[in-house]
Amino acid sequence: MPTNRRFRNLVRIGPVQVGTYYDGRGREKHTAACTAPRCGFSTGYDSRAAAELAARTHRCAVR
Repeated sequence: MPTNRRFRNLVRIGPVQVGTYYDGRGREKHTAACTAPRCGFSTGYDSRAAAELAARTHRCAVR
């Protein structure tokens, strides 16, 4: 079954975009994903602070 996530509270920190969504069990989750071409950085977190920290410290390997 495909997951259709609706991201809310989106913010861009450098090339990384951070968003909040609810998982299939109703728990709030957070994702940080780099938008640079061919980077591939994307990670899920339980706290918004962790996702934003990952966005601030991400060093894109493609650049």
